[in-house]
Amino acid sequence: MKHTMKVLVIGFVWPEPNSSAAGLRMLQLIEIFLAEGYKVTFASTALDSDYMVNLSSIGVDTIRIELNSDTFDFFLREFNPSIVLFDRFMIEEQFGWRVASNCPNALRILDTEDLHSLRASRQTAFKEKIDFEIDSLLLQEITKREIASILRCDITLLVSEFEINILKSLFKIDKSLLFYLPIFVELNNDSISKWKTFEEKKDFMFIGNFLHEPNWNAVQFLKQEIWPLIRKKMKNAELKIYGAYPSHKVFQLHNDKEGFLIMGRAENAAEVFNTAKIILAPLRFGAGIKGKLLEAMQYGTPSVTTSIGAESMNVDLKWNGFITDDVETFAHHAITLYNDEKLWNEARSNGIEILNNRYRKELFAPSFIEYVLKIKAELKNHRKKNFMGALLQHHTLRSTEYMSRWIQEKNKN
Repeated sequence: MKHTMKVLVIGFVWPEPNSSAAGLRMLQLIEIFLAEGYKVTFASTALDSDYMVNLSSIGVDTIRIELNSDTFDFFLREFNPSIVLFDRFMIEEQFGWRVASNCPNALRILDTEDLHSLRASRQTAFKEKIDFEIDSLLLQEITKREIASILRCDITLLVSEFEINILKSLFKIDKSLLFYLPIFVELNNDSISKWKTFEEKKDFMFIGNFLHEPNWNAVQFLKQEIWPLIRKKMKNAELKIYGAYPSHKVFQLHNDKEGFLIMGRAENAAEVFNTAKIILAPLRFGAGIKGKLLEAMQYGTPSVTTSIGAESMNVDLKWNGFITDDVETFAHHAITLYNDEKLWNEARSNGIEILNNRYRKELFAPSFIEYVLKIKAELKNHRKKNFMGALLQHHTLRSTEYMSRWIQEKNKN
């Protein structure tokens, strides 16, 4: 009888696929395992949210776990997973050592979502008004934590080839530890036939989870610098800002006279994308690939974005709109694309090419499972080649520090 593979996913939050690309990504990973007939259990310390997906409805068991509690150890030994997937490096930091101790034969997979250290370093450079240099990653505390987490795991998933290249070139991470697995987008002739035409679509839009700092910064950038330039040439234009978890400061930007409209959460993202003519995404820092821009292509909505926004998404394919980091050029492209039907339709076609060539599930999901099974089968040899990972798992690495701290506290008493 074939042994059923058991997968434990330890989530940073409960997945909200309609709130963020991260939520969509997690759901897609779960669905890959389910399609293989694996038993999937999702565990998290997070509180429930109104927008979390109903995992039990797709056959996934859920369990609430606690930080710094040996109850998780008991659960691990009883469940005895074949594969453990950590949702971002912070989760691996918190629970990875328990998994390694209680389930040493479980394959440990880290899903980065994006390189947090890259996003944080770019954000720091932006706020300090200095040019970002890749080498600056070496100086960041968060980088050391993230790289250590990657080395402790057997496979790390990345959505950006640019980030894989950073890990291989700057940090000398062996390619056997890394696997490129983008967010998937389904696109077929039936869905394309339902797209609205150039004449039927109107208005500009932005969408993004406001708990994500690059999105909030982009909205401020639109409000202060880009949108005034567009409105100067298009007196009746409207920009509709959608996003989950908008705070009071976000709603304060709403201005009917300027056509700058804060709409709040989009209850139906497909409808929003299908209605808007252009999406504006002037992201000035960040990492990974942008779910909003993938959705724009999925629903036939051209975009104007920055080099950060489009990073690693189209490679040598033409963008579905324009990419620029200059404010005036950004506004000019937005206006031109909005008014030029031929250019707009060409941009839409470019989006189809990007999705078909780079984001179809069938291009990546089978090879991912194949790689998981390969590494699982040769796990002992795989780990033997990753000495730095074994070193970082070794408890004596910081035992002298912990002993010194313990003695220091003991002497105080």
